[in-house]
Amino acid sequence: MRTLENKIAIITGAGSGIGRACAELFVEQGARVLLAGRREAPLQELVRALGEEKASYLATDVTRPEDNQRLFEAASNKFGGCDIFIASAGSEGVAELIEDYPVDVFDEVMAVNVRGVFLGLKHAMATMRVRGGGSIVIVSSIAGIKARNTHNSAYVASKHAEVGLMRTAALEGAPHGIRVNVVLPGPTDTEMVRRIEESRSPGAPERTRATLLAQLPLKRYGTAQEVAQIIAFVASDAASITAGEVFAADGGLSAG
Repeated sequence: MRTLENKIAIITGAGSGIGRACAELFVEQGARVLLAGRREAPLQELVRALGEEKASYLATDVTRPEDNQRLFEAASNKFGGCDIFIASAGSEGVAELIEDYPVDVFDEVMAVNVRGVFLGLKHAMATMRVRGGGSIVIVSSIAGIKARNTHNSAYVASKHAEVGLMRTAALEGAPHGIRVNVVLPGPTDTEMVRRIEESRSPGAPERTRATLLAQLPLKRYGTAQEVAQIIAFVASDAASITAGEVFAADGGLSAG
């Protein structure tokens, strides 16, 4: 059964990782998708792979109000609206103690992960209110509920903020048929996690990977496709009673 048949979805951070996996799965499940990201080349390649009748893209900086407005206008012009919004764009920052953390990097992480999600919610909820409802999923991180390690203050702070935004948006959206939820991936085999491994163990990323694997009850990273399956369920009508919920996709990490 195609659980997203005839749905129209906007996916940010669609050029790689979990965002890309969501785009591929959503089209497979019957949706039409508008893909957003800063890098145009991977979005173009993905649209070619998915088919231009099912997918389109718009180069987008989620920290800019005008880019978010253009994104939702483009979905209306291309496909007729927006039923689902997946906020998957994210920035990991650098591995530094708070006392050494670069202020400009902190600001960039907060801009993408918090301001970007806020602006996406702002435009998604206005669009969906007129449309009569919709579903929003924020792709956050297990760092949204657990600090776990040191040297990642900006990332942890931003991910906690995303959960707070979700809960507020869920209360504001519910009377209008807009469901807002968050999915918290744990260590997942993506470009971002490989960058984190390298930043924490320069020249020897396998050390960080070994440390992370040792912390996981399932003793393996998730895949982007596995996380996308959870996001697709939460976004779909099969999860129609869920709002304001936190769904972990973390290999059991949050259980400890």
